[in-house]
Amino acid sequence: MKGFVFHGPGRSAWQDVPDPAVKDPTDAIVRVDAVTICGTDLHILKGDVPEVRPGTVLGHEAVGEIVETGSDVRTVRPGDRVLVSCITACGRCAYCRKAMYGQCRGDGGWILGHLIDGTQAEYVRVPHADLSVHALPSTLESNDAVLLADIFPTAYEVGVLNGRVQPGDTVAVVGAGPIGLAAIATARLFAPERIVAVDVAAARLEAARRLGADAVVDAGEVPEQLVADLTDGLGADVVIEAVGVPESFEMCTRMVRPGGHVANVGVHGKPATLHLEDLWIKNVTVTTGLVDTHSTPTLLRMAAAGRLPTSALVTHTFPLDSMEEAYDVFARAADTGALKVVLGGQRHDAVAVPAA
Repeated sequence: MKGFVFHGPGRSAWQDVPDPAVKDPTDAIVRVDAVTICGTDLHILKGDVPEVRPGTVLGHEAVGEIVETGSDVRTVRPGDRVLVSCITACGRCAYCRKAMYGQCRGDGGWILGHLIDGTQAEYVRVPHADLSVHALPSTLESNDAVLLADIFPTAYEVGVLNGRVQPGDTVAVVGAGPIGLAAIATARLFAPERIVAVDVAAARLEAARRLGADAVVDAGEVPEQLVADLTDGLGADVVIEAVGVPESFEMCTRMVRPGGHVANVGVHGKPATLHLEDLWIKNVTVTTGLVDTHSTPTLLRMAAAGRLPTSALVTHTFPLDSMEEAYDVFARAADTGALKVVLGGQRHDAVAVPAA
Protein backbone atom coordinates (compact mmCIF):
# COMPACT_ATOMS: atom_id res chain seq x y z
CA MET A 1 0.00 0.00 0.00
CA LYS A 2 0.94 3.69 -0.06
CA GLY A 3 1.52 5.86 3.00
CA PHE A 4 2.96 9.26 3.91
CA VAL A 5 6.26 8.54 5.64
CA PHE A 6 8.35 10.80 7.89
CA HIS A 7 12.07 10.54 7.12
CA GLY A 8 13.42 13.10 9.57
CA PRO A 9 13.02 16.88 9.97
CA GLY A 10 12.05 18.43 6.64
CA ARG A 11 11.91 15.09 4.80
CA SER A 12 8.83 13.03 3.95
CA ALA A 13 7.31 11.11 1.04
CA TRP A 14 4.14 9.38 -0.21
CA GLN A 15 5.57 5.91 -0.91
CA ASP A 16 5.12 2.16 -0.79
CA VAL A 17 4.91 0.76 2.74
CA PRO A 18 4.03 -2.71 4.08
CA ASP A 19 0.36 -3.54 4.45
CA PRO A 20 -0.74 -3.54 8.10
CA ALA A 21 -1.77 -6.82 9.70
CA VAL A 22 -3.53 -7.80 12.91
CA LYS A 23 -0.87 -8.24 15.60
CA ASP A 24 -2.99 -8.41 18.75
CA PRO A 25 -6.50 -9.81 19.35
CA THR A 26 -7.81 -6.29 20.06
CA ASP A 27 -6.63 -4.83 16.71
CA ALA A 28 -8.71 -3.72 13.76
CA ILE A 29 -7.54 -2.99 10.22
CA VAL A 30 -9.30 -0.01 8.64
CA ARG A 31 -9.36 0.91 4.97
CA VAL A 32 -8.95 4.69 4.97
CA ASP A 33 -11.66 6.59 3.11
CA ALA A 34 -10.94 10.11 4.40
CA VAL A 35 -8.03 11.57 6.30
CA THR A 36 -6.88 15.04 7.28
CA ILE A 37 -3.67 16.81 8.26
CA CYS A 38 -3.13 18.27 11.73
CA GLY A 39 -0.93 21.11 12.87
CA THR A 40 0.84 18.52 15.02
CA ASP A 41 1.92 16.76 11.82
CA LEU A 42 3.64 19.99 10.77
CA HIS A 43 5.37 20.11 14.16
CA ILE A 44 6.61 16.56 13.56
CA LEU A 45 8.00 17.49 10.16
CA LYS A 46 9.86 20.41 11.76
CA GLY A 47 11.45 18.07 14.29
CA ASP A 48 9.47 19.38 17.27
CA VAL A 49 8.33 15.86 18.29
CA PRO A 50 11.54 13.84 18.58
CA GLU A 51 9.73 10.65 19.68
CA VAL A 52 8.57 10.14 16.07
CA ARG A 53 11.09 7.83 14.43
CA PRO A 54 12.08 8.14 10.76
CA GLY A 55 10.11 5.60 8.75
CA THR A 56 6.84 6.24 10.60
CA VAL A 57 3.61 6.73 8.62
CA LEU A 58 2.11 9.99 9.87
CA GLY A 59 -1.50 10.87 10.69
CA HIS A 60 -3.86 10.29 13.59
CA GLU A 61 -7.32 11.13 12.17
CA ALA A 62 -9.38 9.12 9.70
CA VAL A 63 -12.73 7.77 8.60
CA GLY A 64 -12.80 4.37 6.99
CA GLU A 65 -14.21 0.86 6.80
CA ILE A 66 -13.29 -2.06 9.02
CA VAL A 67 -11.81 -4.82 6.85
CA GLU A 68 -10.46 -7.15 9.54
CA THR A 69 -10.61 -7.51 13.32
CA GLY A 70 -8.79 -9.48 15.94
CA SER A 71 -10.54 -12.23 17.87
CA ASP A 72 -11.23 -10.05 20.94
CA VAL A 73 -12.90 -7.12 19.14
CA ARG A 74 -16.57 -6.96 20.08
CA THR A 75 -18.06 -3.56 19.16
CA VAL A 76 -17.30 -3.38 15.42
CA ARG A 77 -17.03 -5.88 12.60
CA PRO A 78 -15.83 -5.93 8.97
CA GLY A 79 -17.95 -3.67 6.81
CA ASP A 80 -18.63 -1.11 9.54
CA ARG A 81 -17.86 2.50 8.70
CA VAL A 82 -15.96 4.08 11.57
CA LEU A 83 -14.21 7.15 12.88
CA VAL A 84 -10.61 6.42 13.92
CA SER A 85 -9.90 8.46 17.05
CA CYS A 86 -6.61 10.31 17.44
CA ILE A 87 -6.31 8.67 20.88
CA THR A 88 -6.05 4.94 21.49
CA ALA A 89 -7.45 3.61 24.78
CA CYS A 90 -6.80 0.23 26.39
CA GLY A 91 -9.76 0.73 28.75
CA ARG A 92 -8.08 -1.10 31.63
CA CYS A 93 -5.28 1.04 33.06
CA ALA A 94 -5.76 3.51 35.92
CA TYR A 95 -5.90 6.49 33.56
CA CYS A 96 -8.44 4.90 31.21
CA ARG A 97 -10.66 4.10 34.20
CA LYS A 98 -10.76 7.85 34.84
CA ALA A 99 -11.53 8.54 31.14
CA MET A 100 -8.05 10.09 30.82
CA TYR A 101 -7.41 8.12 27.64
CA GLY A 102 -4.71 10.49 26.43
CA GLN A 103 -2.51 9.27 29.30
CA CYS A 104 -3.24 5.55 28.72
CA ARG A 105 -0.49 3.31 30.08
CA GLY A 106 -1.71 0.18 28.31
CA ASP A 107 0.10 0.88 25.03
CA GLY A 108 -2.39 3.60 24.20
CA GLY A 109 -2.66 7.37 24.27
CA TRP A 110 -1.46 9.28 21.23
CA ILE A 111 0.31 6.51 19.36
CA LEU A 112 -1.01 6.67 15.77
CA GLY A 113 1.43 8.63 13.63
CA HIS A 114 3.57 9.14 16.73
CA LEU A 115 4.83 5.86 18.16
CA ILE A 116 3.33 3.53 15.52
CA ASP A 117 2.26 3.92 11.90
CA GLY A 118 -0.66 6.28 11.47
CA THR A 119 -3.66 7.00 9.31
CA GLN A 120 -2.20 8.88 6.31
CA ALA A 121 -2.17 5.70 4.26
CA GLU A 122 -4.50 3.42 2.38
CA TYR A 123 -4.91 1.14 5.42
CA VAL A 124 -4.16 1.51 9.13
CA ARG A 125 -3.91 -0.88 12.08
CA VAL A 126 -5.83 0.45 15.09
CA PRO A 127 -4.96 -1.17 18.45
CA HIS A 128 -7.61 -1.50 21.17
CA ALA A 129 -10.30 -1.06 18.55
CA ASP A 130 -13.29 -1.41 20.89
CA LEU A 131 -12.52 1.95 22.52
CA SER A 132 -10.53 3.57 19.72
CA VAL A 133 -12.96 3.57 16.79
CA HIS A 134 -16.55 4.82 16.69
CA ALA A 135 -19.26 3.49 14.38
CA LEU A 136 -20.71 6.20 12.13
CA PRO A 137 -24.20 6.73 10.72
CA SER A 138 -24.49 7.10 6.95
CA THR A 139 -26.04 10.55 7.50
CA LEU A 140 -22.68 11.96 8.60
CA GLU A 141 -20.43 12.80 5.66
CA SER A 142 -16.82 11.66 5.85
CA ASN A 143 -15.49 15.20 5.36
CA ASP A 144 -17.44 16.24 8.46
CA ALA A 145 -16.85 13.14 10.55
CA VAL A 146 -13.07 13.20 10.18
CA LEU A 147 -12.95 16.56 12.00
CA LEU A 148 -14.26 14.75 15.08
CA ALA A 149 -11.19 12.53 15.28
CA ASP A 150 -9.07 15.31 16.80
CA ILE A 151 -9.73 19.02 16.38
CA PHE A 152 -13.25 19.20 17.82
CA PRO A 153 -12.62 17.02 20.88
CA THR A 154 -9.25 18.74 21.42
CA ALA A 155 -10.72 22.23 21.23
CA TYR A 156 -13.69 21.26 23.37
CA GLU A 157 -11.89 19.28 26.08
CA VAL A 158 -8.47 20.95 26.33
CA GLY A 159 -9.72 24.44 25.55
CA VAL A 160 -13.36 24.95 26.53
CA LEU A 161 -13.79 22.38 29.32
CA ASN A 162 -10.33 22.86 30.85
CA GLY A 163 -10.89 26.61 30.65
CA ARG A 164 -14.24 26.20 32.43
CA VAL A 165 -16.18 28.46 30.10
CA GLN A 166 -19.39 29.62 31.77
CA PRO A 167 -22.45 31.59 30.67
CA GLY A 168 -21.69 35.30 30.58
CA ASP A 169 -17.91 34.86 30.31
CA THR A 170 -15.55 36.79 28.09
CA VAL A 171 -13.54 34.22 26.17
CA ALA A 172 -10.43 35.10 24.18
CA VAL A 173 -9.10 32.59 21.65
CA VAL A 174 -5.53 33.27 20.58
CA GLY A 175 -4.99 31.55 17.25
CA ALA A 176 -7.81 31.17 14.70
CA GLY A 177 -6.52 28.08 12.97
CA PRO A 178 -8.63 24.90 12.93
CA ILE A 179 -8.29 24.25 16.68
CA GLY A 180 -9.02 27.86 17.58
CA LEU A 181 -12.04 27.93 15.28
CA ALA A 182 -13.36 24.70 16.80
CA ALA A 183 -12.83 26.26 20.24
CA ILE A 184 -14.94 29.25 19.19
CA ALA A 185 -17.70 26.97 17.89
CA THR A 186 -17.80 24.82 21.03
CA ALA A 187 -17.39 27.71 23.47
CA ARG A 188 -20.62 29.11 22.05
CA LEU A 189 -22.43 26.06 23.46
CA PHE A 190 -21.94 27.62 26.94
CA ALA A 191 -23.45 31.04 26.08
CA PRO A 192 -20.50 33.31 26.87
CA GLU A 193 -21.14 37.06 26.76
CA ARG A 194 -18.51 37.54 24.09
CA ILE A 195 -15.76 35.70 22.23
CA VAL A 196 -12.67 37.56 21.01
CA ALA A 197 -10.49 35.95 18.33
CA VAL A 198 -6.82 36.86 17.84
CA ASP A 199 -4.73 35.93 14.80
CA VAL A 200 -2.29 37.40 12.29
CA ALA A 201 -4.23 36.32 9.18
CA ALA A 202 -7.20 38.34 7.99
CA ALA A 203 -8.78 35.27 6.34
CA ARG A 204 -8.72 33.35 9.61
CA LEU A 205 -10.18 36.27 11.52
CA GLU A 206 -13.00 36.41 8.98
CA ALA A 207 -13.56 32.68 9.48
CA ALA A 208 -13.67 33.32 13.23
CA ARG A 209 -16.43 35.88 12.70
CA ARG A 210 -18.43 33.39 10.63
CA LEU A 211 -18.12 30.77 13.37
CA GLY A 212 -19.33 33.10 16.11
CA ALA A 213 -16.55 35.41 17.33
CA ASP A 214 -18.03 38.71 18.48
CA ALA A 215 -14.79 40.65 18.02
CA VAL A 216 -11.57 39.95 16.13
CA VAL A 217 -8.17 41.58 16.38
CA ASP A 218 -4.83 41.25 14.64
CA ALA A 219 -2.17 39.87 16.97
CA GLY A 220 0.07 42.79 16.08
CA GLU A 221 -2.43 45.39 17.31
CA VAL A 222 -2.14 44.90 21.08
CA PRO A 223 -5.12 42.55 21.56
CA GLU A 224 -4.64 42.74 25.34
CA GLN A 225 -5.84 46.34 25.19
CA LEU A 226 -8.97 45.43 23.22
CA VAL A 227 -9.84 42.75 25.75
CA ALA A 228 -9.23 45.20 28.60
CA ASP A 229 -11.44 47.81 26.92
CA LEU A 230 -14.26 45.28 26.53
CA THR A 231 -14.08 44.15 30.15
CA ASP A 232 -13.64 47.39 32.10
CA GLY A 233 -9.96 46.64 32.48
CA LEU A 234 -10.40 43.19 34.07
CA GLY A 235 -9.36 40.93 31.20
CA ALA A 236 -10.90 37.73 29.86
CA ASP A 237 -12.42 35.07 32.10
CA VAL A 238 -10.98 32.37 29.85
CA VAL A 239 -8.10 32.61 27.39
CA ILE A 240 -7.47 29.68 25.07
CA GLU A 241 -3.98 29.39 23.57
CA ALA A 242 -4.23 27.67 20.18
CA VAL A 243 -0.93 28.52 18.50
CA GLY A 244 1.96 26.91 20.35
CA VAL A 245 4.67 29.59 20.38
CA PRO A 246 6.11 31.44 23.40
CA GLU A 247 4.77 34.82 22.30
CA SER A 248 1.16 33.64 22.10
CA PHE A 249 1.29 31.87 25.48
CA GLU A 250 2.75 34.92 27.19
CA MET A 251 0.11 37.10 25.53
CA CYS A 252 -2.56 34.85 27.01
CA THR A 253 -1.20 35.31 30.53
CA ARG A 254 -1.31 39.09 30.06
CA MET A 255 -4.88 38.91 28.80
CA VAL A 256 -6.50 36.88 31.60
CA ARG A 257 -8.29 38.51 34.54
CA PRO A 258 -7.65 37.74 38.22
CA GLY A 259 -9.34 34.42 39.00
CA GLY A 260 -9.41 33.50 35.32
CA HIS A 261 -8.22 30.49 33.35
CA VAL A 262 -5.57 30.10 30.67
CA ALA A 263 -6.15 26.87 28.75
CA ASN A 264 -3.13 25.94 26.65
CA VAL A 265 -3.99 23.81 23.63
CA GLY A 266 -1.09 24.64 21.30
CA VAL A 267 1.79 22.21 20.76
CA HIS A 268 4.96 23.96 21.93
CA GLY A 269 8.38 23.22 20.51
CA LYS A 270 10.22 25.91 22.50
CA PRO A 271 10.18 27.06 26.14
CA ALA A 272 7.83 29.87 27.15
CA THR A 273 8.29 32.17 30.12
CA LEU A 274 5.76 31.93 32.93
CA HIS A 275 5.76 35.37 34.51
CA LEU A 276 5.03 34.37 38.08
CA GLU A 277 6.24 37.78 39.24
CA ASP A 278 2.96 39.10 37.78
CA LEU A 279 0.70 36.07 38.09
CA TRP A 280 1.34 34.78 41.62
CA ILE A 281 -1.10 37.23 43.16
CA LYS A 282 -3.89 36.89 40.60
CA ASN A 283 -5.36 33.44 41.38
CA VAL A 284 -4.90 32.46 37.73
CA THR A 285 -5.28 28.82 36.71
CA VAL A 286 -3.10 27.57 33.84
CA THR A 287 -3.99 24.20 32.32
CA THR A 288 -2.28 22.06 29.72
CA GLY A 289 -3.44 18.83 28.22
CA LEU A 290 -3.48 16.16 25.58
CA VAL A 291 -7.01 15.40 24.42
CA ASP A 292 -8.67 12.35 26.00
CA THR A 293 -11.51 12.06 23.42
CA HIS A 294 -14.02 11.16 26.14
CA SER A 295 -16.36 13.69 24.49
CA THR A 296 -16.24 12.09 21.02
CA PRO A 297 -19.55 10.18 21.29
CA THR A 298 -21.34 13.37 22.39
CA LEU A 299 -19.77 15.42 19.62
CA LEU A 300 -20.67 12.76 17.06
CA ARG A 301 -24.32 12.94 18.09
CA MET A 302 -24.24 16.72 17.85
CA ALA A 303 -22.61 16.64 14.42
CA ALA A 304 -25.14 14.10 13.14
CA ALA A 305 -27.90 16.44 14.35
CA GLY A 306 -26.32 19.38 12.51
CA ARG A 307 -25.31 21.19 15.71
CA LEU A 308 -21.59 21.56 14.93
CA PRO A 309 -20.29 23.66 11.99
CA THR A 310 -17.83 21.06 10.76
CA SER A 311 -18.24 21.76 7.05
CA ALA A 312 -17.24 25.40 7.54
CA LEU A 313 -13.71 24.36 8.45
CA VAL A 314 -12.98 22.27 5.33
CA THR A 315 -11.47 24.55 2.70
CA HIS A 316 -9.60 22.10 0.44
CA THR A 317 -10.17 18.51 -0.67
CA PHE A 318 -7.74 16.18 -2.44
CA PRO A 319 -7.51 12.57 -3.59
CA LEU A 320 -5.70 10.40 -1.06
CA ASP A 321 -2.65 10.07 -3.31
CA SER A 322 -2.19 13.88 -3.41
CA MET A 323 -0.77 13.87 0.12
CA GLU A 324 2.35 15.88 -0.71
CA GLU A 325 0.32 18.59 -2.45
CA ALA A 326 -2.14 18.70 0.45
CA TYR A 327 0.71 19.12 2.96
CA ASP A 328 2.11 22.00 0.91
CA VAL A 329 -1.27 23.76 0.81
CA PHE A 330 -1.86 23.22 4.53
CA ALA A 331 1.64 24.34 5.52
CA ARG A 332 1.25 27.58 3.52
CA ALA A 333 -2.10 28.45 5.07
CA ALA A 334 -1.28 32.17 5.18
CA ASP A 335 -1.02 32.15 1.38
CA THR A 336 -3.58 29.47 0.48
CA GLY A 337 -6.29 30.28 3.03
CA ALA A 338 -6.34 26.64 4.11
CA LEU A 339 -8.14 25.73 7.33
CA LYS A 340 -8.64 21.96 7.14
CA VAL A 341 -7.69 19.86 4.15
CA VAL A 342 -9.38 16.49 3.67
CA LEU A 343 -8.09 13.71 1.45
CA GLY A 344 -10.27 10.90 0.13
CA GLY A 345 -13.99 10.75 -0.41
CA GLN A 346 -17.32 9.13 0.37
CA ARG A 347 -17.50 5.33 0.05
CA HIS A 348 -20.46 4.17 2.12
CA ASP A 349 -24.03 3.17 1.54
CA ALA A 350 -25.26 1.69 4.85
CA VAL A 351 -25.70 2.66 8.45
CA ALA A 352 -23.16 1.11 10.79
CA VAL A 353 -24.93 0.03 13.99
CA PRO A 354 -22.83 -0.62 17.11
CA ALA A 355 -23.31 -3.95 18.82
CA ALA A 356 -25.86 -3.86 21.66
